[in-house]
Amino acid sequence: MLLLVDGSSYLYRAFHAMPDLRAVPGDPNSAPTGALRGIINMLQSLRKDYPAMHLACVFDAPGPTFRDALYPQYKANRSPMPDDLRAQIEPIHEVVRLLGWPLLHVPEVEADDVIGTLAKRAADQGWRVIISSGDKDLSQLVNEHITIIDTMNGKVRDVAGVTAEFGVPPSRMIDFQALVGDTVDNVPGVNKVGPKTAAKWLQTYGDLDALVAKASEVTGVVGENLRQALDWLPTARQLVTIRTDCDLSQALPTWPGLEALAGASPDLDALTAFAERFGFRGLMKSLQASASGEAGGKSTSPAATR
Repeated sequence: MLLLVDGSSYLYRAFHAMPDLRAVPGDPNSAPTGALRGIINMLQSLRKDYPAMHLACVFDAPGPTFRDALYPQYKANRSPMPDDLRAQIEPIHEVVRLLGWPLLHVPEVEADDVIGTLAKRAADQGWRVIISSGDKDLSQLVNEHITIIDTMNGKVRDVAGVTAEFGVPPSRMIDFQALVGDTVDNVPGVNKVGPKTAAKWLQTYGDLDALVAKASEVTGVVGENLRQALDWLPTARQLVTIRTDCDLSQALPTWPGLEALAGASPDLDALTAFAERFGFRGLMKSLQASASGEAGGKSTSPAATR
């Protein structure tokens, strides 16, 4: 089994879900720790619930990606990363490695593309793949080998789950997303076309290419909007398509093999020093207990952070 974590997605979610926690409680000038604590708890829970031999936590790399070159307005609507979250990036990367997780961030592509490439490679070898993420964009990767879980709300997206949620199977999610667009990433879709209309069209015509070929048959305002969007839709489809063919040889010395994703034993001494540095008083013992259980092939429940 391969366990993949969408680290970039969880960074923001943990930051906004946790209170304004500090290394020194009550001191606003000390290091912020809310997202850091949230990520630690999530990784501990995942290794307990999904004891995979191969795993990776994947983050976006700094700098533009191929999507920015394709569409300069891509993600242009996003606010800058909050300073208190930016200050936690390096400590999060540090503790991910200390907990024994391989960490990947690959220039010029997004974390989703790295996850997609790793998931496809493992699935092609018959491995079970668990992706931990709350990002619906990853639904296009789901198949009989690949399942998405969201540890923050317990949602599971397998083939049946994706189909029930969106009205189309995972194999049509790229077409679905191209039609509805993605407001989070600033990717326009067809004006006034929402999930229900997009699903209905794909159920009727089969796929986006067939819909485009018969666009003249679609009536009403949405039909006119579809025809106005025909020149844009190929670009939209490129933007929402997660790559599964990234060259990961610079990040993984064994690529295309997955041996470099073997989980390591947590570094207990370094974890203790790390916990002391960030004021994780109640977390030090739980980190050691959890790490000891993982190293010994046992599972322990992560204690609540204090």
